[in-house]
Amino acid sequence: MQLWPLWPLLALALGGSPHAPHPHFGAPPSHGHDPEGLFWDHAAIWGAQEAREQRELPPEESRRRLGLLVPRMDADGSGQVSREELRGWILRRHGGARQEALRDHRARLDRDRDGAVTWSEFARENFGESQDFGGSPDPDSHRKLLERSRRRFRAADEDGDGRLEAAELDAFLHPEDFPRLQDLVVQETIEDLDRDGDGFIQVDEYIADLFEGPPGSPEPPEILREREQFLKNRDRDGDARLGPDEVKFWLSPPSPDWAGVEAEHLIHHADLDQDGALTREEILGRWELFVGSRATDYGQDLHRAHDEL
Repeated sequence: MQLWPLWPLLALALGGSPHAPHPHFGAPPSHGHDPEGLFWDHAAIWGAQEAREQRELPPEESRRRLGLLVPRMDADGSGQVSREELRGWILRRHGGARQEALRDHRARLDRDRDGAVTWSEFARENFGESQDFGGSPDPDSHRKLLERSRRRFRAADEDGDGRLEAAELDAFLHPEDFPRLQDLVVQETIEDLDRDGDGFIQVDEYIADLFEGPPGSPEPPEILREREQFLKNRDRDGDARLGPDEVKFWLSPPSPDWAGVEAEHLIHHADLDQDGALTREEILGRWELFVGSRATDYGQDLHRAHDEL
């Protein structure tokens, strides 16, 4: 869904596209609805910010920059990246990128510099002064997005004073990480995928969010696997649709140690000699798993000038 104009904050915080991945509770946002797991692999290594500019890097440059990050992952300088080193790197990248993004959003939204963001400040920055959308090519979508933003703002405003302090703004931007907002994440996920408006996510609605080929075209193997995953694991009562409780279970992580799980996943796929650690050669040998090219999200480490990396 193209917004008018496309504000970066809304794209980040409110899911500007119905095809955006959905977050899991207790983990970094935007990796839940991703059948191949590539978005999550890339965001874990790089962070999810500063992504757009880096997507156009040619493969050779992506691989070169990944090679420059390997020594930073190798904290003890042993020449190998262990599970714990990789886990620690993922946690640092996620935490640093998130805090920097939070500071940037506060600086941009807090117009009166009183340390908090009011609804009027947010709305003016992201929807304009009038908020009537009369000149928009899709006014109904903008009104719906405005109401969705207002609902999330109120839910994040824990003390109800109409102002989002730092922790409340973090909850507004990342509701998946706050137990008190988990029902809101479930509601937003259903709204994103529920095309017929019945309050459930049918299997075909779920698949349509991942793949829309020409009429009658066969589904790719990874989509067929995702359909099977939906019916066998996500649809817990066997009615070929997901209700709120099933969506909540789907968005719940299998382990609270998401960084450790991700580190193990990357090592499993890249560790050629099966010694439980990764050399520079092994990481670069599966560079597309860690970096990719156009289908990836990079973090601040790759947003430096070319003479720095």
